[in-house]
Amino acid sequence: MRHAVNRSNSTPNIASATPLARRAFLKGIGLGLPLVALGAPRLWGAAPSKEVGLPEPSFVDTNGIRMAVYEQGEGVPVVLCHGFPELAYSWRHQLPALAKAGYHALAPDQRGYGLTERPEKIDQYTIKHLCGDLVGLLDAKGIEKAVFCGHDWGGFVVWSMPLLHPDRVLGVIGVNTPLMPRPPVPPVQMLRSFRGDDNYIVAFQEPGVADKALAADVRKTFTLFMRRGGLFNAEEFAKLPADAPERKFELLKMLKAPVERFGGEVFLTPTELDFFVDTYSKTGFTGGINWYRNLDRNWELTKDVEQKVTVPSLYIGADNDVVLPPSSANGMERLVPDLEKKTITDCGHWTQQEQPEQFNRIAIEWLDRKFGDAKNSG
Repeated sequence: MRHAVNRSNSTPNIASATPLARRAFLKGIGLGLPLVALGAPRLWGAAPSKEVGLPEPSFVDTNGIRMAVYEQGEGVPVVLCHGFPELAYSWRHQLPALAKAGYHALAPDQRGYGLTERPEKIDQYTIKHLCGDLVGLLDAKGIEKAVFCGHDWGGFVVWSMPLLHPDRVLGVIGVNTPLMPRPPVPPVQMLRSFRGDDNYIVAFQEPGVADKALAADVRKTFTLFMRRGGLFNAEEFAKLPADAPERKFELLKMLKAPVERFGGEVFLTPTELDFFVDTYSKTGFTGGINWYRNLDRNWELTKDVEQKVTVPSLYIGADNDVVLPPSSANGMERLVPDLEKKTITDCGHWTQQEQPEQFNRIAIEWLDRKFGDAKNSG
């Protein structure tokens, strides 16, 4: 199927640094000795080692930034888009599984994250920038159309792709994140009225505050985020008082409490946890938080965009996700006529990392049914 074939395997010239790349401030963080020896720019974040289970990244110039991309396999392209606070590394279990199943899996560190550049201005993180980055990624890799799979904030981005760039999208897999109807008022205003000023999305709006709080103890931040069970179990969560910080998602207050208060356990291995901690200790959290600071701007920018996705789509929920429960996708068929829904059991918010085998089986089975002919035709 011609539109799913990668037209070029060429790698962009990493040594042709953009001005932002040349201003790298992370002494000692490079792209490996061979590239440093060639005078390549030092980019943000931690370069992957063999122990963490990622291939070496390539780099593409897209939409005004230099983006790091991890990829494996050949065939129908599947672009994997992470959420907050995640990385391309969040798809470490999916890259080899998709490649083995006959797909070309691509996982970028998205704008503001990891080894990808982080523009300084907040207004450089709108949904049009984030989707434009993915279009530029396809162009750089010689790909006409792809399936876009996104988790958390990445889900919001991939549901926006067929709305803003329908000619580049084969299908969509939304992980935990549904496509929701456009709210009648700006979303931050709505959240402030429902959840108060301490709700994490509202609190994220003030530059510098959440950035500093999350970065104060990065290991504690990720030990809190990447948990399963305890108060993050749906049944236990429902027992919390209505004014509990957890029920109102008052994240900055939660960071001040001992992690043990939340119960459960960290689901990452020590090596995996270290990778997130090491990377965010170098990059900080501002790039990802800036996505939240454009929610109201996105609402304005998309006011004339029809909220209807016509490509084949899959929603994968998790039964213990207390942030985006499967019920949040109720009625989604009105916006996405060609939609299938699946729920992964014994799983919280970090679905593809918590239950990779269940996730991979569901996603690949759907991909094979919807795009198997294109895969088999080469």
